[in-house]
Amino acid sequence: MKKLITAVFILFIFNTLTAQTDETNDYFEFDDRKNIVHGVYLGFTPQFGRISGEDAALINLKLAYVANRKFEIGISTSVFFSAQPNNTNVYARDEVLLVGAYGGLHIEPILFGNRFVSISFPLMIGGGVATLLEKKADGEFDETSLENDTNDYDSFLIAEPGVNILYNISRFIQIETGVRYRISESFRLPFYGRDNIKGFSVGLGLKIGIFNMGRKKKIKDKF
Repeated sequence: MKKLITAVFILFIFNTLTAQTDETNDYFEFDDRKNIVHGVYLGFTPQFGRISGEDAALINLKLAYVANRKFEIGISTSVFFSAQPNNTNVYARDEVLLVGAYGGLHIEPILFGNRFVSISFPLMIGGGVATLLEKKADGEFDETSLENDTNDYDSFLIAEPGVNILYNISRFIQIETGVRYRISESFRLPFYGRDNIKGFSVGLGLKIGIFNMGRKKKIKDKF
C-alpha cells in the first residue's frame, strides 16, 4: 500500500513539473515571437502653401496601412485653391481661381515609430487636373463657359516628397505636422496659358485609426 501511495505521489509530482515546464515554454514563446504590428488609419491634413507666387490652400486625405510602425503604404488625394491674377481675355474680374485635385500612391518610411514623437518621410506619386473659376462681383467664384473647341481643364503628373513629425497620442489617434514640396508637370488652360503647382506647403493633420493591432503583450515578473 505504501509503495502504491509513493508511486502515485511521484507520478503526481512528475506531471505537475511537466505541466509547469510546458506552460513556461509556451509563455516565453508567445512573448518572443517575431510578429508584425499592423495598423490602418484615415488621415485629414489642411495645408497652406504657394502656387505661382500666390497664397494657396490645400486639403489632403489619406487612407493607409501601417506595417510595424515603420512603413506606411496607401492612397492619397488633395484638392487645392489659389486666387491668381487674371491674364485671360474672357474673364472680367481682376482675379481667377485656380482649382484642382491630385492623388496617387502614398508611401511613408517612419523612424522611431514606437516612441511618442517620431519622424517620417512621406512621398506621393500620381497625377491631377486643374481648371479655372471666375471671380464674380460678390466675391464668389463660379464656372464660366468658354466658347471654344478645347477643354477648359488639363491634367498633369506630380510627385510630392516631404518630412513629417508624428505625435503618437494613443493607439487610435496620431497628429502629424510637416512640410512638403510639390514637383509638378506643367499644364495648359485655354486663354490662361501654361502654369504648374510647384511649391512648398506646410500642414497640421489628424490621423484616426488603429496603429498597433496585434501588439505584443508585456509579461510581468511574478517574483
